[in-house]
Amino acid sequence: MVNIVDQNRIGKSAMLLLLVDREEEEWNREFNELNWSYCTGKIGSMDSQKVVAAIETAAKRSGLVRGDLYREMHSLYHAIMEALSGVTRGQTQLGEVLRTVGLRFSIVRGTPYINEEEGEWIAVALYGTIGAPIKGLEHETIGLGINHI
Repeated sequence: MVNIVDQNRIGKSAMLLLLVDREEEEWNREFNELNWSYCTGKIGSMDSQKVVAAIETAAKRSGLVRGDLYREMHSLYHAIMEALSGVTRGQTQLGEVLRTVGLRFSIVRGTPYINEEEGEWIAVALYGTIGAPIKGLEHETIGLGINHI
């Protein structure tokens, strides 16, 4: 087994979680070695608010962020919005303009810098499809957001 999680690339690691098929045990081993944490999930919606809410809920339930700490939720929100902006090509509207998404997401929290004073960072990666709300009229899309905590 080759380690593919790069200790200095939190965004790359978040994307690999979505794009590389591996056993969860392998991911756990690599992220544990770095003392990083992560979670993954899926969301399909015509409402960008539901996408944000699903990712925030997953992050809180998995213990990646604390809902009672503003700085953690604020950082997560900005990472989500940056990733969503990539998925939607800068226009975060979905249902209002007759678009729907089917996405897998990953969230990674860790310390990608050698200097410990740089602190923790969070990355949100999205991969899936976007298009008209008609089966078969969608195409692939991808987005990544990274923010400091």
